[in-house]
Amino acid sequence: MPLNLNFLAAIPLAIWLYLLLARGSFWRLSEDKIEPRRLEDWPHVVAVVPARNEATTISQAISSLAKQDYPGEFSIVVVDDHSEDGTAALAQQAANESGASQRLKIHSAAPLAPGWTGKLWALNEGISATSEKGVEFIWFTDADIEHAPDTLRRLVFRAEKNSLDLTSLMVLLQANTFAERLLIPAFLYFFLLLYPPRWIADPNASTAGAAGGCILLRRNVLAPIGGMASIRGEVIDDCALARAVKKNGGKIWMGLTRVSVSLRGYGTFAEIRDMIARTAFTQLHYSFAFFAVALAGLFGTFLLPWILFFAYPGEAWLLVDTAIALMTATFLLTVRFYNLSAAWALTLPFAAAFYGYATCVSAVRYWLGRGGQWKGRAQAQNG
Repeated sequence: MPLNLNFLAAIPLAIWLYLLLARGSFWRLSEDKIEPRRLEDWPHVVAVVPARNEATTISQAISSLAKQDYPGEFSIVVVDDHSEDGTAALAQQAANESGASQRLKIHSAAPLAPGWTGKLWALNEGISATSEKGVEFIWFTDADIEHAPDTLRRLVFRAEKNSLDLTSLMVLLQANTFAERLLIPAFLYFFLLLYPPRWIADPNASTAGAAGGCILLRRNVLAPIGGMASIRGEVIDDCALARAVKKNGGKIWMGLTRVSVSLRGYGTFAEIRDMIARTAFTQLHYSFAFFAVALAGLFGTFLLPWILFFAYPGEAWLLVDTAIALMTATFLLTVRFYNLSAAWALTLPFAAAFYGYATCVSAVRYWLGRGGQWKGRAQAQNG
């Protein structure tokens, strides 16, 4: 057996042993199953919902907020970010039909200020519109998410119980179409690989992450971090906020849930490509060196074991087969989280190849001055 083949086979095995044993057990999905108990005083919460052309989902999102069984004072601010499809009217109608018209405020965002990304500007506008006295928590939640009725109660109870400054939930993304089933579980898997929840919660670890669709933030942490203005140009806004809070000594936590779900579907590969491309090159700090390392890492981790398996059948079998087994077993937990057949666990290399392609698209768009595209805005323009 050629020595170089053993060496090649040892590379992915070493990577997978590291991922299995020393990457914060990211593959063990931490689903939120906390049972909230009675609090002596439930704090005042305001939900801030940034909305730009969300006519297809805003009604369900607002209805789910209106149905929250939260024992404390709770109100909703929808920030209409220059929508052109009647988003604000539909939000008001949903609140009226749910008997929550008095708890809903529609705030029309001012024109996007220079140096701000669109969502952060909308969130900042929403914070400014929360004029009620005594607001202790702000709940950032997207206009395309339908929450379970007890979501806010669980978030607040966890935050109060563990003295958390930022509490976040990754909601369940849709996995109905073929493209979604191939790529969305992998999206969650890769996200947790980059931001292991155990490391996020560890005050001694530098890792900080959050899921932007559902973040509960103590209002009193905003001033010490410089408000939203301190991260105004960030494309990956959720993780930037978590990083700012943790860097300032705040306690953060992120978990998963299947009872709050995203209403946004990705029916085609092109839609998922664009979703990935919006932030992939930003994740690499717009660095060509990091870009090259990332592609090499994807190849060596997810593709090389299978190439060796088929190109050299029977050779270095222990190294190759062990690497493939670890890859498949760790991904299987994510596949089962989505209630998919175990056979989908074998598709991770295909997903990795697609994510590599989408990362290339992300880099090219940035170099062409069209980076971070979302809702008609290029938010990571080159130069």
